[in-house]
Amino acid sequence: MLEVGTKAPDFSLPDQNGELHTLSEYAGKKLVLYFYPKDNTPGCTKQACGFGELLPLFSEKGAVVVGVSKDSVASHKKFEAKFNLPFTLLSDPELQAIQAYDVWQEKKLYGKVSMGVVRTTYLIDEQGVIIKAMTKVKAADNPKEMLESL
Repeated sequence: MLEVGTKAPDFSLPDQNGELHTLSEYAGKKLVLYFYPKDNTPGCTKQACGFGELLPLFSEKGAVVVGVSKDSVASHKKFEAKFNLPFTLLSDPELQAIQAYDVWQEKKLYGKVSMGVVRTTYLIDEQGVIIKAMTKVKAADNPKEMLESL
């Protein structure tokens, strides 16, 4: 996990519509950048829907919510449509941002060890500096916790 107080790594990734996004386009706004393992899984769906429901409150506080996983643009498009998600989902199959933000780590599931995305959320300030970092977050609680952090 990246340290609070460090400059957030830049990225250039396509969203669910295939449009490229970079960190610099969020300058001047607070950015809730959350990394999640996989579209359409129970925990990731709870987390995404939670951010979706609370999005007006994030907007009121001047914050933008962006989700990142290694799923494809097409997968993100289906995920967005299925749950009517009102925010940007970035596709990172090459692990560009996932590795830069130190969320590609060893995971254990039923005794089996593999590499994967550890659910992590960063709050980045208007100047691109990480001001909060939460790792191994509980999917259902994460949106509310991040809102309270603003």
